[in-house]
Amino acid sequence: MDPPVRRFFLLLGIIALLSGCGSTKMTEWNKDAPISTRDDSPAEVINFPDGYSNVASKCNHGNRLYVLYHGDGSFGAVTVVREDRTCPR
Repeated sequence: MDPPVRRFFLLLGIIALLSGCGSTKMTEWNKDAPISTRDDSPAEVINFPDGYSNVASKCNHGNRLYVLYHGDGSFGAVTVVREDRTCPR
């Protein structure tokens, strides 16, 4: 096989591999646990400058939830403030 053709197929393979690496979150976005009750009210979103994770905050039964994730990464964080006085019960 010609070296340019070999390089082309190698590059094509690398692109295919990289394009599939971060797509799990996008293809599984609706695979949540079963829902017993639903709260579709908007969350307060705190936008940080590029390069930093954004944070969403929402009250739930008197507790405040903070959720953050960075872009389409497969990681995130959840923090709960129990019995937050600013959240209705």
